[in-house]
Amino acid sequence: MEIGRRERKKQQTRQVISDVATRLFLERGFDAVTVAEVAKAADVAVQTVFNHFPTKEDLFFDETGWWLGPAEAIRNAPPEQNPIDTLEQQYLAVVRGRLANGHLETWREFSRTMAESQALLARRRQIAEEMERTLAAALQERDPEMEPLTARLVAAQFAAAQKVLEDELARIMPAEARPEQLTAANAELERATGKVFAALRRAW
Repeated sequence: MEIGRRERKKQQTRQVISDVATRLFLERGFDAVTVAEVAKAADVAVQTVFNHFPTKEDLFFDETGWWLGPAEAIRNAPPEQNPIDTLEQQYLAVVRGRLANGHLETWREFSRTMAESQALLARRRQIAEEMERTLAAALQERDPEMEPLTARLVAAQFAAAQKVLEDELARIMPAEARPEQLTAANAELERATGKVFAALRRAW
């Protein structure tokens, strides 16, 4: 269904704010940039920024609810499919989408900016905890016979795997984002993803 003009305008405004905030954060560091500066650079009111992003940290982690994706994938997967296979497919789909959108090109700067801010590191931990909770709940919904301890363990292992792969991505991404370098880095990341999820599959 085609969205209306008003909703399209809201989405465009949100994207402008997000793009401006990302540029400022990567250039100057998260803690050095205020929401008021983001609003001014995006030519919107401060309240407009908060209408789209409840906290400053949400401006940085801007893919709305991406951490809920693994749980959603488990709920939508065929009943007979191995949950680790489902999670691997979901993770790869996210990475490929970011590559297609150009988001991987700034991953080094993104990781560095996050590492330099205690506020962002704290928010990243909260995101990981929320992802674990929702994923564990989805696993139990999918298989009511699964013990809560097992569901929590699988969810925690996935969260740890995701963190390992984020660090690996920061390591292998080229300093210069030429197309051929990005393609090679993405291929290396997919190989690493296969190894990580193979280990999870053996544990499962």
